[in-house]
Amino acid sequence: MPTTTPILQVRDLETTFSTSHSTTKAVDGISFEVYPGEAVAIVGESGSGKSVTALSLMRLIEDADAATAGEAIFQSEKCGEVDLLQLPEKQLQQIRGSELSMVFQDPMSSLNPVYTCGKQVAEVLLLHTHLSKKEAKERVLQLFEQAKLPNPIQVFEAYPHEISGGQKQRVMIAMAMACKPALLIADEPTTALDVTVQARVLQLIDELRVKERTSVLFITHDLSVVAEIADRILVMYKGKLVEQGSVMDIFTNPQHPYTKGLLACRPSLSISRELRLPVVADFMQEDAQGNVSEVEDYIHYTPLTGMAGIKHQPEKQNQPPLLQVNNLKVYFPVRKGFWSRTAGYVKAVDGVSFELKAGETIGLVGESGCGKTTLGRAILRLLEPSQGQVLFNGHDFTNLNAEELRRSRRHLQMVFQDPHASLNPMHTVGESILEPMQVHNLHSGGKERRTKVLELLDKVGLSTAMLHRYPHELSGGQQQRVCLARALAVQPQCLICDEAVSALDVSVQAQVLNLLNKLKEEFGLSYLFITHDLSVAKYMSDRILVMQGGRIVESGTPEQLFSQPQQEYTRTLISAIPRGEPEDIAAAQQQRKALQERVSYAGG
Repeated sequence: MPTTTPILQVRDLETTFSTSHSTTKAVDGISFEVYPGEAVAIVGESGSGKSVTALSLMRLIEDADAATAGEAIFQSEKCGEVDLLQLPEKQLQQIRGSELSMVFQDPMSSLNPVYTCGKQVAEVLLLHTHLSKKEAKERVLQLFEQAKLPNPIQVFEAYPHEISGGQKQRVMIAMAMACKPALLIADEPTTALDVTVQARVLQLIDELRVKERTSVLFITHDLSVVAEIADRILVMYKGKLVEQGSVMDIFTNPQHPYTKGLLACRPSLSISRELRLPVVADFMQEDAQGNVSEVEDYIHYTPLTGMAGIKHQPEKQNQPPLLQVNNLKVYFPVRKGFWSRTAGYVKAVDGVSFELKAGETIGLVGESGCGKTTLGRAILRLLEPSQGQVLFNGHDFTNLNAEELRRSRRHLQMVFQDPHASLNPMHTVGESILEPMQVHNLHSGGKERRTKVLELLDKVGLSTAMLHRYPHELSGGQQQRVCLARALAVQPQCLICDEAVSALDVSVQAQVLNLLNKLKEEFGLSYLFITHDLSVAKYMSDRILVMQGGRIVESGTPEQLFSQPQQEYTRTLISAIPRGEPEDIAAAQQQRKALQERVSYAGG
């Protein structure tokens, strides 16, 4: 533990939300410190209170029914020692952005869509420094270069919608670091980013921490993400700090059952697909008073019985494919000039071919922009292909008229990345699952359909109490289960899962992956599993296709792909996976120490 004075000292922080019916303590009396130059990670599932902690410290909770108590003593050379919770609003505004900065989870909603990226970052400098507009622009270009953005001048002039998600996040980091803050709070800055982009963002934050001598408070639901960049970890559960310690201690000797559960939930590269993923509930139980106790006799991995994958049914190898994609292309025209003439094409999908057998899971992996989602949508003709053929059960999807396509889609369904956006907010859970049965005229009447809805809720692990709830009343994991139930309502043969678990907590992700394997076994389903997470793809897939620039550049079984990757692109994807193994953590900590020594030597 550092012996210097903490830059941030939080004591008995409480944040309470009140309604006419109840009062909820989102943050329940937590205390911790952050020291100069230190990286501290706060981890926990959604609802644990980690993001509310950050927003409380920044005084960004706008709910009139929210109340914050406790102390948050912040100390820096510029502002001296202040209590962030008691500071007058005018003084707080001077500190926010200059001494205390925050990187939010969703860069698209954090950036103003009507201003260029460069103008938004320059605005921070003009507000908090004495730089001229010309000097501010030069400083922004330097920041963009530090953030390793390609072509900083082009990004400076670009609007947020014109750059990728990873680039938007790096613009947000450049904005947060513009005034060289003493403390940077990063709230889930890598959620839903590709493994390679995630690795670059994590490296960037750590380099800026060392070079600018900035302390970092890093908030995430994924322990493996912070394994190699944090000094200490704080574990939150239901608003309380249940465990804290050094990264190595937490990973090698976790004490609280909740921490043990979080560590075990994420699919490791060594776990076999025949084994069920552990979930937090396997490690701990909670009584009516909220007291947590450990499950003593838990066996870490249990077999998944009777997996229906092609790996376990070699006789299906010679059967005709369920889904056959032949030379599929999706081109988007690039229009320029006053008359919007076509100046070229973006080749989102460029001649993709593959086959999917009955009962098989194919993982489709690659970075954002490689064409994965476009390919999935083109197969279902949610986007019209420019060229090529899609055969499903021997029928050509590409030549069906609107009515034939609607009937055929019953057998080929899609589960989308954002469950909240794909559910109608005006429909209850029951109505959302019932509607596709009515559209396809399945079952004999309302009573039988209602029985089927209740059966499907049970199949996806939801209680009948959910029947009359609306999407906003459910957690992200529950919403995704409703989407699965809705897709299964029409008795499909194949599901296209488009990043179906990418934004979920690791424990909820494990539950959904276990559920998908169980449903595959029970209903004899095939999956096209689109994901940027290679750990998940390895666990779920019989075969993996690697996509880059609209093309399939490599394919094979997970064992082949991970042991002997043929393409440099595949090797890059695999090397970017955060492993969280003790030897990896030790090597990363040594690299961080060496970087710090180099910067200290250069500064001296």
